[in-house]
Amino acid sequence: MALLQDDPQHTTPAVGTPDLVTDAPSAEPAPSEETLARARELLAAHPVADGHNGLARAIRSAPWSDIELGESTLDTDIPRLRAGGVGAQFWSLHPGPSDTGCAVSGVLEHIDYVRAMVGAYPEALRLALSSGEVGDARCCGRIASLLGPAEAPAIGSSLGTLRALHALGVRALTLTGTDWAPPTGLTRFGQEVVREMNRVGMVVDLSGTTPETMRAALTVSRAPVVLTRSGAHALTPHPANVPDDVLSALRENGGLCMVPFDAARTGSSVRDVADHLDHVRSLAGPGCVGLSGTYDTGAARPGALRDAGSYPYLIAELLDRGWPEADLARLTWENLQQVLRDAEFTAKAAQERRGPSTARIEELDA
Repeated sequence: MALLQDDPQHTTPAVGTPDLVTDAPSAEPAPSEETLARARELLAAHPVADGHNGLARAIRSAPWSDIELGESTLDTDIPRLRAGGVGAQFWSLHPGPSDTGCAVSGVLEHIDYVRAMVGAYPEALRLALSSGEVGDARCCGRIASLLGPAEAPAIGSSLGTLRALHALGVRALTLTGTDWAPPTGLTRFGQEVVREMNRVGMVVDLSGTTPETMRAALTVSRAPVVLTRSGAHALTPHPANVPDDVLSALRENGGLCMVPFDAARTGSSVRDVADHLDHVRSLAGPGCVGLSGTYDTGAARPGALRDAGSYPYLIAELLDRGWPEADLARLTWENLQQVLRDAEFTAKAAQERRGPSTARIEELDA
């Protein structure tokens, strides 16, 4: 698979131009240069571990793309990831609206693409399958590349398929689109899926599920859960956003709500996104909030957060609101690392107690 192709009609923006990485749009007040410089210094020390990026899907419609030099047709490329201070990225394996066919084949194709992309740019990207490998990538100046989240239809009703996807590197699964995770919660087989995810060390992603399913998963899971792209329902009543009681429950679970840069879910400005972060932090605590750029997913962008180079504008806004550096470090890097470590610890303990589950949906949900 060719990741870079020449196209006579395609032009690549010059890397480092003001329009690419430095100027905030005039529609929203820009932070002071001093605050923006502080934000960039903070991100150099505490890079962003981002929860969701759709590049693997988006680039299929732009096969000529050059993500190494800069790509104006996409939200994401390596120069902007660097400018944005991104140190780790979950590359989404979700299918697009036009994708058809076997769900597991779609996930396998996404895995193949992400692995090929990482292999093509070894000076910038490094595949990471554990919290330790995420840290190693950062120490080597690479962007740690995590596989996931995938959507639950990719495993069908097979725990063996779940384990196979984990063996291929998938580290998060979104519990939507299946009979065993209906809007009313989790069936008995769905509960067993969560337990087996805990056992192998795959993170449970609850974004897009109903509050009933969120509550059911929090009851069953012994490892932290994540919401890879969800804001606060109390501020924006979008169906993918999280009610306050679930945010409060995240504190005990040690889970993570990763607030997206999505105008439909979190508002049309940087300040709106910051309001969601304030709300999540106040209810769940500073250890349970993270960032989700949701770039290259087709979502409308809030204000200055228009591409993967824009994270400093949000950090500048939070600095102006008085967020201490310790909380900002948790927000950008430490919280997701802690979730990964806790998931690995839970998996190790579970594997010492029992072997792979042999449960079948026809036995549990008959």
